[in-house]
Amino acid sequence: MRHLKAFHTFHVAAKSSSYSKAAQALNITHGAVSKQIKTLEQYLGVSLFYKKGRNVALTPPGKLLTQYTDSAFTALTDGIASLKTVKKHIEVSCEPTLTMRWLMPRLADYYEISKVDVRLSTAGGDISFENTGISMAIRRDDFIINPSYIAEPLVQEWVGPVFSPQYWQKIKNNLDQIVFLHSETRPNAWSLWESEAKPLISDSNKHQTFGHFYFCLQATIDGLGAAIGSYPLVADDINSGRLVAPFGFSLSGNNYSIIRPNTEMSQSELSFINWLKIQIVTCQPTAL
Repeated sequence: MRHLKAFHTFHVAAKSSSYSKAAQALNITHGAVSKQIKTLEQYLGVSLFYKKGRNVALTPPGKLLTQYTDSAFTALTDGIASLKTVKKHIEVSCEPTLTMRWLMPRLADYYEISKVDVRLSTAGGDISFENTGISMAIRRDDFIINPSYIAEPLVQEWVGPVFSPQYWQKIKNNLDQIVFLHSETRPNAWSLWESEAKPLISDSNKHQTFGHFYFCLQATIDGLGAAIGSYPLVADDINSGRLVAPFGFSLSGNNYSIIRPNTEMSQSELSFINWLKIQIVTCQPTAL
């Protein structure tokens, strides 16, 4: 729009009924205000103010114009305020154990490079995006995924028995003394692994079950027994030496995947997915 600055000067002068007050509000000179108003009057072909004592008053065309400048600049002010309150964040649903043991330790680095606030909620299994505000979900794809969603595999899952180093040294020559740790969320982990590997469980072994896989892995680190570990959930523990995997790992047939609605992604969402792919692809056993 031509003469937008002049329209704004008129708007401020109309509110204050004073060129001097308008000049002070706009941080310009009295003469600059007068010049902007004169430019606008010449452009519109009407007089907008007349002298009234030491101040100015609006002419009928000036009063009419203020109705439109009020509307325009109020809308602009509201729009700017709204933009300032929009936070750069995305909502991500992630499996609880993956969140705590892998994703959260890496999020600070991602924020440093992207300034995108990733807000995590924890859940497993099926996901619904309708009316949730969630942008995407990170899941182990061991359930039927809604065909209307897009599912992108991130990395294959490898599984195998894991032990704390101290616990392994204690029982490696007496495997019938291993306490097998189970979780209610993955009750068949040991039996599924044994169907693909040499049987390890005997009648003399003890068993302990925890309510969640996260607690099962923590109990393993604490030396209470052995659990079936899943990459990338145990990747950091293996690399740091908190856990050992003397029997190695094998493919489970599942993937860790990104599930999202079939809609156009924002730049923040795309950035996070690209970063996630780069980070998680390294979470595979080194000796395949």
